[in-house]
Amino acid sequence: MDIRSHTLDRIRKFFSGGLDIVELAGLLIIAFATTVAIWQEAMVMIHAGKVTLADLLLMFLYLEVLAMIGQYFRSGHIPVRYPLYIAMVALARYLILDIKELTELRVMATAGAILLLTLAVLAIRFGHVKFPYREDEERKTERPYVRE
Repeated sequence: MDIRSHTLDRIRKFFSGGLDIVELAGLLIIAFATTVAIWQEAMVMIHAGKVTLADLLLMFLYLEVLAMIGQYFRSGHIPVRYPLYIAMVALARYLILDIKELTELRVMATAGAILLLTLAVLAIRFGHVKFPYREDEERKTERPYVRE
């Protein structure tokens, strides 16, 4: 029984290490592809000779993706609110770009979706402040001068 348990632990460690490598490679690919996309969008703006709000929102989306990757590398996890921020900006960009083709119902639905995402972020932030994770409390006692 002990040998079987030891073997299972070794298999778990092996696959866990392999998954960590795949995860790291995936994040590096996403970071590189996002950096290339930022460069390409900058070149489009330079060639067009103008910058539109849609361009700025797209660049902001790219920066949020990079911030999410950076947060993962710093802490080992991604807060749920980062993808929510990205979704809000993506929906706002959709509204701005396609406003002429959208029906009133679709505009209201998209605005409602942004509102729901905003409420979700507020609920998450409230819950995080009111009911902090045990790891957060330990981190604050280790580094009380760091504001998160």
